[in-house]
Amino acid sequence: MDMKKSLIQAKRLSLSFLIASLLILGVQSTPAYAAVPSLDQIRVALFMKLPGKYESLAPAAAFSSPGGMQIGTRAPDGVTSWFSAAANSEARFAVDDYKARVLETSDFATALSVYQHIVSAKGTAYITSSAKSGAALYQVSEGAYATAAEAVSAAARWSADSKLTALLKGYKPSAIGPYHLESPAYPTEEAALKAAQQFGAAGLDAYVAIRAGSKGGVQYSVMVGAATSAAELKVVQTASIKVPGGSALKEAAAGQGYFLKQADYSAGGSAKSAVTLYSFPANEMKVWISPAKPEQAIKLNERSNHSYRGSFELSSFNGKLAVINELSFEEYLYSVVAVEMYTSWPMEALKAQAVAARTFALQKGFGFQIAHVVDTTLSQAYNGIGVEVKSATDAVQATKGEVILYNGKLIEALYSSSAGGKTADASEAWNSSIPYLVSTASPDEISEQGLLHWYKVVLGSGQIGYIREDLLKGTGRKTAADSTIMELTTDNTNVRRHPVVQDSVPVVAILNKGDQVIVLEKVLQSNEMSWVRGPFTSPELVTAINARVNPKITGSISSIEVTKRGPSGRALEIAVNGEKLAVSSPDGFRSALGVQGALPSTLFTVAEEGKLVILGAGGQSRTKTDEKQSVYVMGAAGKSAVSADPYLYVLGSKEQVRAVSKEATFSFSGSGFGHGVGMSQYGAYALAEQGYDYAYILKYYYKDVTIEKD
Repeated sequence: MDMKKSLIQAKRLSLSFLIASLLILGVQSTPAYAAVPSLDQIRVALFMKLPGKYESLAPAAAFSSPGGMQIGTRAPDGVTSWFSAAANSEARFAVDDYKARVLETSDFATALSVYQHIVSAKGTAYITSSAKSGAALYQVSEGAYATAAEAVSAAARWSADSKLTALLKGYKPSAIGPYHLESPAYPTEEAALKAAQQFGAAGLDAYVAIRAGSKGGVQYSVMVGAATSAAELKVVQTASIKVPGGSALKEAAAGQGYFLKQADYSAGGSAKSAVTLYSFPANEMKVWISPAKPEQAIKLNERSNHSYRGSFELSSFNGKLAVINELSFEEYLYSVVAVEMYTSWPMEALKAQAVAARTFALQKGFGFQIAHVVDTTLSQAYNGIGVEVKSATDAVQATKGEVILYNGKLIEALYSSSAGGKTADASEAWNSSIPYLVSTASPDEISEQGLLHWYKVVLGSGQIGYIREDLLKGTGRKTAADSTIMELTTDNTNVRRHPVVQDSVPVVAILNKGDQVIVLEKVLQSNEMSWVRGPFTSPELVTAINARVNPKITGSISSIEVTKRGPSGRALEIAVNGEKLAVSSPDGFRSALGVQGALPSTLFTVAEEGKLVILGAGGQSRTKTDEKQSVYVMGAAGKSAVSADPYLYVLGSKEQVRAVSKEATFSFSGSGFGHGVGMSQYGAYALAEQGYDYAYILKYYYKDVTIEKD
């Protein structure tokens, strides 16, 4: 759990919503004399748009369960089941909102090509089918837009896409929307489907619709048209009168719940692999999906096919699909503890993690308006039932109901991977002091056990990077400056930018067996206790910094200096070119200075790799800081010239060769992984290994607290 400061309170819920939430969720209302809060069910947001706080979007969500699912609606007075989905069958859900219809065609291969192009262009695409104008047509739609204007703009954008021109063959993309005409109820779904086909034969969009029946169960109707406005719907109504039953159509009642049922080919990519897409209105309707067999889980494709305990609530929230997993609070912790801490660690460390995670989630309340928490590290990592491990589950069960209190109130039980030897005071991360979150020594060195060393090397090309020690062997030779020469032992060896494997960071080069390198230094693999990042060039840092701060940096960077540190030594202020770097809180320096990923912590020092002090005649010195200052090198023939290499290799006062970059570059060497506030997980591991129990560990990291049970 490595997050920005989360003490800002969520918007106050309305009284009616609070009452409904208490009734539905079973939150234990704690009397004035009861000191320990508790929660029966927790709501975890997997997809949601909450501007300024959390945004994880999916235009549609597909669910399945081994024993089948019950699908219906949820209201303050309870859950109503409408229909069921068969065992292992997939049901996909989306909001009936505004979209751009990019293509209609009878050729599935063409529809698939258009779909794939939209996806490659980062668009949101669907392939559905409809019996229309006497033929089976495949419709490619894009987007999940909250307004007609957004859909119209999207349609224009796809119309102008030159790569789509040949595929569209003159078809003009247009906007579609959630305005429909609706027929009276039909006795069966088959009868509604037959009627929909009649409207489709007249060239109209027509869908089988499902609504709740007046006497239980469901009823079927036909919804005609996909208009973007009431005015546009009148045009559809004029055209529908010519179809048998068309005169009975009326504008679909707003504010009521329904599902539009379509065949969806998006996931399968084949005309023979459709699943059912259920679209529901962007009103107050809340879709409720639960396993037919309560002991079984529900799989969600759009979350890496993770399976989850409990049930799901779907709704339209802030104009986008919201997907909430609701489950037993204690069972939620089974997954959290298993993800947030290595399950092979000592049981007392796992217990400490369980109590901290329980306290953290409870203290947040409805921190995300319609959810208590989210499933990412913005709250706590939660990956469903598939990651659960017995040791983590045992730790949760052994501490059931236990929470951490300070002066009788839940604490904000923050934790991070490693404090780097000393935890941060809360003020070092977020400018606010909290009495139980103060700096303390932490035994985090245990994270370095068993790690390999890496060599910082110079390649024949003049580039510099890191190679792991087990991929090199000595040659028995040295350079004139007494630097060791080594050679590669394997082919296709990656030379890394940092002394750690980072798949997201491009490699410096790839070397093969027998290639030789010159060693500059040997360092331990970057880890949760100690790490190295960089060197980063001035343009790289300017780009990273300007993406996150205001005012922006103009020109190049010649200096970066930590000008103020907190109680643990973490950076509180940083000056770039002598000017204070403006971030909202000190923890923001990690992102602002992070090239290809945030810095692991703010407990670091900065090295100016392009800085060189040259001692000249008469004992005078000159300092080189960037590429604008030339350094002349005297050759063997007595002639001098400006070095053309990206680095100068300098033998310093300690008889050690140092690489000085031609241009201004900066590297960061630091300790710790995460914000460093509260409990260090590696520290908890070390204390548990020393024989301390979970209560001692928690009280060590959270000062003057008590551990209570509901």
